[in-house]
Amino acid sequence: MSLQNFTKYFFGVAILVGSAISCFQCIHTKKGGKRSDEVSYSFQVRPILSDKCFACHGPDAKHREAGLRLDVAESAYAKLRDGKGFAIVPGNAEASEVYKRIISVDADYQMPTPESHLGLLTKDEVEVLRKWISQGAKYEKHWAFVAPKQSALPEVGDESWPSNEIDYFTLARMEEVGLEPNEPAGQEQLIKRLSLDLTGLAPSPELQKKFRDGDAEQRYEKIVDELLKQPSYGEKMAVHWLDIARYGDSFGYQNDHSRTQWPWRDWVINAFNRNMPYDQFVTWQLAGDMLPNAGKEQILATAFLRNHKYNEEAGIILEEYRIEYNLDKTKTVSSGLMGLTVECAQCHDHKYDPISQEDYYRLFAFFNNSREKGQDKIQGGVAVAPILEVTDAERKSVLNFINSADTSTIWLSVMSENDTLRPTHVLNRGVYDAPGKVVTASSLKSVMPFDTTKYARNRLGLAGWMFNKNNPLTARVFVNRIWQEFFGRGIVKSAGDFGMQGDLPSHPALLDWLAVDFMNHGWNVKRLVKQIVTSATYRQSSRLTEAKKEKDPDNIYLSRGARYRVPAEMVRDIVLSTSGLLNPEIGGPSVKPYQPKGLWEGSTANRGDLTKYVQDTAGQLYRRGLYTFVKVTLPPPAMIVFDASNRDHCEVKRQKTNTPLQALIMLNDPAVLEASRVLAERSAGGKMPVEEKVRQLFQRIVCRRPTDKEVDLLVGYYHSELAKFSKDQQKAVKVLNVGDFVHEKGVRKDQAAALMRVISTIYNMEETITKS
Repeated sequence: MSLQNFTKYFFGVAILVGSAISCFQCIHTKKGGKRSDEVSYSFQVRPILSDKCFACHGPDAKHREAGLRLDVAESAYAKLRDGKGFAIVPGNAEASEVYKRIISVDADYQMPTPESHLGLLTKDEVEVLRKWISQGAKYEKHWAFVAPKQSALPEVGDESWPSNEIDYFTLARMEEVGLEPNEPAGQEQLIKRLSLDLTGLAPSPELQKKFRDGDAEQRYEKIVDELLKQPSYGEKMAVHWLDIARYGDSFGYQNDHSRTQWPWRDWVINAFNRNMPYDQFVTWQLAGDMLPNAGKEQILATAFLRNHKYNEEAGIILEEYRIEYNLDKTKTVSSGLMGLTVECAQCHDHKYDPISQEDYYRLFAFFNNSREKGQDKIQGGVAVAPILEVTDAERKSVLNFINSADTSTIWLSVMSENDTLRPTHVLNRGVYDAPGKVVTASSLKSVMPFDTTKYARNRLGLAGWMFNKNNPLTARVFVNRIWQEFFGRGIVKSAGDFGMQGDLPSHPALLDWLAVDFMNHGWNVKRLVKQIVTSATYRQSSRLTEAKKEKDPDNIYLSRGARYRVPAEMVRDIVLSTSGLLNPEIGGPSVKPYQPKGLWEGSTANRGDLTKYVQDTAGQLYRRGLYTFVKVTLPPPAMIVFDASNRDHCEVKRQKTNTPLQALIMLNDPAVLEASRVLAERSAGGKMPVEEKVRQLFQRIVCRRPTDKEVDLLVGYYHSELAKFSKDQQKAVKVLNVGDFVHEKGVRKDQAAALMRVISTIYNMEETITKS
């Protein structure tokens, strides 16, 4: 495989300029799918105002110009402060100061002003505002702050295509814009996609064969059910949650000692595998310690809130860091669970969303009564108070999901409340030592009022508020994240920002339908996953025609299957599972696989227990990617190159890049080379013709039958390499001398080395680590 081919590892797709408007101008339709003439404030007008106007005329009072707010009707309709007219005159655009200023060419009069650097409105944007004002300038609550409602399934032209309810919504959008769905994906493509999505592992040859046999439709649903029951399903689902929870294996500051939070990771895997309802799953993590008669499992779950970085250095100001930890919790909950950029209001009112600084600190107050300190004595070298002590006896009984061969006691950091309420202040400019007004814990009123007759002003009350079925965000945000896991982008692309600066949903009715359905069926995660993967939308071929590339390059309308490079952990897992090296052990402490020598030693302060990298041995070298030790100050280099989260903050969506370093990792990583060597040594012997060996190896790794041309190329490469190694046996020995796994006995070195080169080439194909 040439190095040029590595530039195709995965493709970044450019966002079309202006697509946010063009995609949503036809969202609100009349019966029969015909476009309505009425302009939508939520989907067409607010995005324009948010981009161009709210910085100076929005929620942030401290930066508001001329006392004018354009985000609320009362201010926009009122007489201007100078008494000269009205910003908006409903029904009369020409009399509206806003309209007159956005069409003006006078630099001293026009809006936005040149010095704001916000740019003038386009002709299409001006026309949207003119039409909206002329139609009465009706304001609406932000779409994400309105409780979702389950609409009837839309009418579609091709009633034979949908497999379930999801498909009616996606097909209706395709038909609106003149697209048709792709043909179903081939069997080989589909089983690889399904196995990667549900287990994070490539399908075994046995699973591939099983999928090819029998009735297609019955076979597919049966295999979906089987994969959902695999322990590897919980591991796959946990990866994204670890990003949200900023899980790491060290404290994250300069000294960066190791920490023991991995029992919480075991709990997450177990919770997904036993299909814990999402409302219970999150409630335990937010407030398990506050539940009536809380047991150790419920308390352990609250380690979710304690996964943030922790400063152990001498001389720090304790209150500064105690505040910092609670700021982190507030961001994790607001961004990770509510899909809002609430942290923007830490220092001042939010510039775009109706979230005041006081609102921010009311949310912050839910976490401010923890017994956690800015710094505390490390107990057992691994945990910071408040802690949970887990004995060996408990691991064998009530906490039997914790995987540990060590019989000693484990401590991990969890949540616990003070007996006396700690007052929470609005912090002037967000500074820890500038306390202002005292506030009490409460939710974001712009999202949904906090009913104190139902909910206590504590973390358990916050969880109850979040899972009230009238809360407009919780179900939408999670459903969107799950959708993102299977299609590469959410129905709302900005998965962590459902606010006014976030992206609009591409399929708002579908998002609402799924959210309501999810709540009505007990927050059942596996049911939601099965709905998605059994839809015709999911099962489409990823084939991209020129017509579709021109009309919908980002696949916003879902007229083809998703195609993108798998996450970093899965790159490792594919290599290990297809080579036969994978250690399938579930859970347990994090492991240290191969890593460049001297990396830790050259970047630490010679303090703490992580100054030197001590590589693991034997089976621990072949654990799945999610168990790789994450030193927060220096995350695993191979995984970071493939865009893994560094886990120093809550992350709801990873970026996808395409760099030469990724090609170099696949060419030179000892884990990939060792997997190639082991598989080659296991395959080199016997009387099977080389051509057949190549076909089987290609099928095992790429999960499809190779073409005759591919086989000819690889067989030719094998023979050319064999000729070189036959002349220089020592070179063959040197090539095979990689990795700690024991060598096969009785194998010809030249044949194994030549086959190893072939297998390495297959691993280096873009298709191997691409979901398509």
